[in-house]
Amino acid sequence: MADSADINNQGGGQLGFAGLLADGDADNKARRFERETAHLPGAMDEAIPFYRGLFAAHHAAMMEADVDEVMALREEAHKLALRLNNGAPGIIAGEDAPGCVLESKTAADPGSVPLWGQAATFEITVRGMPVRIELDGMFGIGAPCVYWPGFAAHAVDYDAPFVSETGYRSFLGIHADPVPDLTPDAFAARIIEAHIDNGLKGRLEEIAERYRRCNN
Repeated sequence: MADSADINNQGGGQLGFAGLLADGDADNKARRFERETAHLPGAMDEAIPFYRGLFAAHHAAMMEADVDEVMALREEAHKLALRLNNGAPGIIAGEDAPGCVLESKTAADPGSVPLWGQAATFEITVRGMPVRIELDGMFGIGAPCVYWPGFAAHAVDYDAPFVSETGYRSFLGIHADPVPDLTPDAFAARIIEAHIDNGLKGRLEEIAERYRRCNN
């Protein structure tokens, strides 16, 4: 009786059972992906206005603290980017990747407070300290599984105390209860205030000389 290796190699180089199963699985995944994304645009010029609609709906859901709707809209955004990428991973792998293009083409005007889900750079003031915020959009780190988006805080005045000696602090993986009617700027201010009170025990740090030299 032939063993499994013999069976898989019979037929003059034809695919064995393992190869046939693998091909069948790939075909099933491709058909399932097509069914799940058939309603989404397949070209970037159509995808950009569609994506604007997604983060407008996402903003409304965030303002209502509707967690299920927020996460469903983020999943839809990721499916959109995957469709634009022909179902392949790497949707935020570089500036030309679909997720990155969608975010860059729809980013808020510099200095403007964005909608939730819209990538943006803007300034806030926290206890008299100016801070430049870079807020993630719907493709940010952890966006598919963490409710609150991550953001980076940069010093504006490198000669004044800040929340770190480098003039930079990243806030990722923020686990806090959903809050209705909280705008992105107010959210960033709350998180930074909490870090000052709890992480820094109420005391800001002097920015180190080497970082001041680089930014003055």
